[in-house]
Amino acid sequence: MPNVRNLRVYTLSSGTRSYVMQVDGAWLDLSAHLASRSLPIDLGTLVESYFFARDNLERSLGQGSWPEAQPVFGEFGLDLPVPRERVGKILALGKNFQEHAAEFREKVPEEPMFFNKLPETLVPSGASVRVQPWYDGRVDHESELCVVIGRSGSCIPAAQALEYVAGYTVANDLTARSLQGKDRELKYPWFRGKNMDGFCPLGPCFVPRDFLDTRDLKVQCRVNGELRQDASTKDLVVGIPQAIEWLSKHLTLRPFDLVLMGTPAGVGPLGDGDEVECSISGIGKLTTRILRPNE
Repeated sequence: MPNVRNLRVYTLSSGTRSYVMQVDGAWLDLSAHLASRSLPIDLGTLVESYFFARDNLERSLGQGSWPEAQPVFGEFGLDLPVPRERVGKILALGKNFQEHAAEFREKVPEEPMFFNKLPETLVPSGASVRVQPWYDGRVDHESELCVVIGRSGSCIPAAQALEYVAGYTVANDLTARSLQGKDRELKYPWFRGKNMDGFCPLGPCFVPRDFLDTRDLKVQCRVNGELRQDASTKDLVVGIPQAIEWLSKHLTLRPFDLVLMGTPAGVGPLGDGDEVECSISGIGKLTTRILRPNE
C-alpha cells in the first residue's frame, strides 16, 4: 500500500491494549500484524523504533497481507491514544491565538507562556468528566492540537524540532475558569484551575508525524452541536518548532511528553449533560460528556 495519504492509529479499550489503523479508509488490525511477527504490541516501542516513519511503514504495508479490522469497534470503546504510563509531562501554551487573548482583554505574551497539566487528568475520547461537586463556578472547553514528543532532547533548534515529534492528537484543555480567575488575581499559578480530575480529554487517535501537515488544520469545538470555536493552526502565534525550541531550553523533553498548542477564541461555559466535540481536521473528533449534577 504505497503512497499512503491518511493514517490514524486507534487504541481499543478491550481489557488488554490493542491497536487498529485506518489507512486511506481501510481498517487494518495492527495488533494482529505485530503478534504474527512476534513484535511487541506497544505503541511506545513502535514510536521509538521508527515503525511509523513513512518509508518504514509503507514498506511494511507492502509486504504481504495485513489482517483486516472492523471499522465499527463494537463492544470496545476507545482508550487513550498514547500510553498513560509513558506520559511524563503535559505542557500547554497559553494565549497562543491572538483572538483568544483578545477575548480576555489581554495581549499575546512577548515570550511563549506555558503551564502544566498532570498526566492524571487524561481521559479518552467518549469519557464522561464529573466536575468536583464543591465547585460551582464556570468550566470552559478549550480545543487544542496536541503534539506528542517522540525523542529525548534538550536545547533543540527550531530547524530540527519536528525530528523530535512522534505525532499528533486532539486535546480538550478543560479549565475551571472562575477558579483560574481568582488565582490570577492573587498572582498564583493556574495549577488548580487546570488540573481537576478528567480535565485533559485526549483522542480519538494518534496520527504519526509523517502523515499530517499541521500548517493549516481547522481547530473547532461544538457543544451540543453548536459551533463555538473555529480557527486554523496557521493562526498560531508560536508554531510547533518554536514551541519545542523554547520548551527544550528550560527542560529536557522526553518521549510521550505532550505539548498542547493553545486554543482559539470562542471558549465558553459547560453545564450538566453537555456533549463537547473538539475536532481537528486530519485527526478526528474528541468527544466528552460533562457531568455537573449539583447545578
